[in-house]
Amino acid sequence: MKRANTRPVRAGTVIIGGGNPIVVQSMCATRTTDIEATAAQAKMLHEAGAGLVRIAVDSAKDVAALAEIRARVPEANLVVDLQETYRLITQVAPHVNKVRYNPGHLHHHEKQKTVREKVAFIAETAARHDLAVRVGVNCGSVDPEMDAKFEGADPPGLEGVTAMVESALEHCGILDDLGFDRYVVSLKDSDPRKVIEANVRFAAIRPEVPLHLGVTEAGMLPDGAIKTRIAFEQLLSRGIGDTIRVSLTLPFAEKWREVEVGRQIIADVEAGRFRSVPQFLEGGLNIISCPSCSRVENEAFVDLAFKVKEMTAYAKEYDITIAVMGCRVNGPGETDDADLGLWCAPTFVNLKKGEQELGAFPYDTVLDRLKEELDRLIEEKKAATSRT
Repeated sequence: MKRANTRPVRAGTVIIGGGNPIVVQSMCATRTTDIEATAAQAKMLHEAGAGLVRIAVDSAKDVAALAEIRARVPEANLVVDLQETYRLITQVAPHVNKVRYNPGHLHHHEKQKTVREKVAFIAETAARHDLAVRVGVNCGSVDPEMDAKFEGADPPGLEGVTAMVESALEHCGILDDLGFDRYVVSLKDSDPRKVIEANVRFAAIRPEVPLHLGVTEAGMLPDGAIKTRIAFEQLLSRGIGDTIRVSLTLPFAEKWREVEVGRQIIADVEAGRFRSVPQFLEGGLNIISCPSCSRVENEAFVDLAFKVKEMTAYAKEYDITIAVMGCRVNGPGETDDADLGLWCAPTFVNLKKGEQELGAFPYDTVLDRLKEELDRLIEEKKAATSRT
């Protein structure tokens, strides 16, 4: 998988960025004061593969419980959000490996102080206690002044993205000026399109800053995983993203599924299995296929995907994307962005050229027709090159 050249940021025993493996994280859903349940869930998430485990801390009782949880699960790397007050960092710092603050929340507390003063307090405390920091910007809770400044700056459907990116850039600048570089950034929304746009914009301006990816309020399975997957596919395939959080609505005992889904998405992107059609930037032939799931209506889809990859190898030098999708849910729309697309129905395969439908073909003959279209597309590209 392509990876951005971000700087490494250590958080306990894991390193985010710097070309290291993508860190999957999750969050306990139990009441923090229920020490038994929270310690058990933190241990469960760690054992499921979560490199970072977040715990909610909102009161003095939560802080006391956090200390006990830390003692019971010393092997997990713990994270806490500084939600209601940034000064909470002094109480949680001895028990965690990383903290997250929301720039929008800083606006509402101790208004007589500047944002820089508040960030300096966080950075100085984090440095003193050997902590990493996440600057976590959410589209729904951007600093009101920043929100007002960039109102109307985005096209329909992407409202708020500019304010979110500018807020993140402002805080990166403050931390840089303070000499604190052990930070990562997240830019989140419940709309995958905004998540994609915000992270692509930010990465173009600050490519060295590690990014934490997430889609907020993704929802229940399977839709929540699909919504998250689409955002992550578009970003990870471009080398954007160093740590991920999948936010799903799950029973407490099944919270480990967030880690499972995250790891599966990473594995699928590495293997070229997608639900959407990413924008590849490095050129050459790209064969993408969606992950096998319960929606696949004919297991022949899997064999077909491998055959497509094998048959098209001769076209590896051409900038062509071929998508093989396994069901009627994702197939029709998600193949629109590919040069050639195949979406598999129970007894036939629909072949497309971009958004144009070329017809439905039996599984055992569609490869021949695909090759005809691929050859035609190659000739079109050769002709276009010769004219320039």
